[in-house]
Order: sequence, then C-alpha cells, then structure tokens
Amino acid sequence: MKKLLAISILSILIASCHQSPSDDVSFEVADTEAEMMPITRQAMDAPPPPNNPSMTQEVIKKKIIRDGRLGLRVTELEKTKTRIDTLVTANGGYYANESFQNSDWESSFNLKIRIPSVNFEKFISGIEAGEGEVLYKVIDARDVTAQFIDLETRLENKRSYLVRYNDLLKKANSVNDILEIEEKIRGLEEEIESTTGQLKYLSDQVDYSTLDLTLTKQKDFKYNPENRAKFSERIKQSLSKGWFGFVDFVLFMVKIWPFWIMIALMVYFWRRYRKARKNN
Repeated sequence: MKKLLAISILSILIASCHQSPSDDVSFEVADTEAEMMPITRQAMDAPPPPNNPSMTQEVIKKKIIRDGRLGLRVTELEKTKTRIDTLVTANGGYYANESFQNSDWESSFNLKIRIPSVNFEKFISGIEAGEGEVLYKVIDARDVTAQFIDLETRLENKRSYLVRYNDLLKKANSVNDILEIEEKIRGLEEEIESTTGQLKYLSDQVDYSTLDLTLTKQKDFKYNPENRAKFSERIKQSLSKGWFGFVDFVLFMVKIWPFWIMIALMVYFWRRYRKARKNN
C-alpha cells in the first residue's frame, strides 16, 4: 500500500515537471489582457491617489481654450493693419490666415490670429484701444481639463501595458505566443501615437488662443448710370448689326456647300426610286 502511494506521488511530480514553458507565458498574456479593462472602470475600482501636493496642483490646473471674433470699422485701413501687425509681434503671435477683399462699397482685411493665451486679453485690449468702431465682439472659453486628464491617464496606462507586453515578448517561446504578443504591441503603439497626437493638438489649442479679426473701411459709393446713345444712333447701330448678321449667315450657308450637294443627290435618287416603283 505504501509503495502504491509513493508511486502515485512520484507520477504527479514528473507530470508537473514536464509542463511546457509556453503555457506559463500564455497564462501571463491572459492575465495582462484581463487587466486591460476600460480606463473609467479602473478609475472607479482603484484606491484614491496619495495626497501628493505637486500631483494635486497638476490635476486642478485648469485647461481653458479661449477663442474670439472681433469686427472693427476703421477710416484708415492700411494704418490700422500696420498697428495690428505690431501688436501681433509684440504679443508673440502669428497670422494663421490673412485675406484682403476690395469692392465698390468697402475694403476689408480678414485675419485669423494665433496669440499665446496668457497675452490674449492684453492683445484684445490693445486692439480696442486704437482707432475704430467695434461692430461685434464674441469671446468663448471652453474648459477641457477633464478631457486633458482623461487623455493623459489613458496614455500613461497604454505605455505601462506596452512595457508589460515587451517583457512578455522576451519570455515567449512558441511562435503563436510571439505573434499574439507582437499584434498586441502593434495595436498599443498605434493607440499611443493617436492619443499623443490628440494631446498635442489639445495643448496647442490651450497654449494659443485664436482671434478672427475683421477690419472694414466703408467707401463713398456713388451710382453712375451708363450713358446711352441717342435713338437715331441706336437705329444706325441696329441696322449695321443686322447687315453684318445677314452677311455672316450667307457666308455660313456657303461654307457648308458639300452638304448641299449631298442633300441634292439624296433627293435626286429618292425621286428616281419612287418613280421606278410607280412604273412597276
């Protein structure tokens, strides 16, 4: 009985020693996939963060996107445009787009200006302090702090998962495990690149405010009706145009003389054909 028990225990130990190393890697991959739950669920299940003053200060720092539209009516358009150029340079901004339009009743500049957000209000005050009548003014502010923090959290988590998968790739022995892990790594790298691009764009919108500025100058427009010729002169012009039109028509009919020959031949043969049928 004791011998039978010893043989059974020895058989179990040998079977466990012969287990494939790749199975351990597969279990690690499965555990990692189970950990990759949505960020929102992790945030709900995770314990509260430590009371770190620097981290708290970073989290509560507001991310505000400020944009605006401003319209001015001025009397000296070029002079005002030069002053705006000076203000843009002094505040560290640049023109994202600039266009000029000129018509019979007004001239205008349409300017899309990017200004560092810390100088945005100062820049607008500088514009309003100059010459010109304000036609409209619209300033918008959007708080994107939550969106910014969410993107940063997602990016940090994806980078952590990428490190784990790279470690698993070094331990993988079977081809299937290697291919599976490499596919996961490729997907994570694409997601990290996309999230990084979103963060970069959002940071640019926060750091630089956009102002659509329109400068307009009214012109003294006067309607000048067209001077029409006298009735007798218009009669002469009509006769002249009619004659030239008739000449052009005759020349056109002469130009298509080959078609007249073809039509004449077709009529001739058609008549002969009808005459032959009647005789028969």
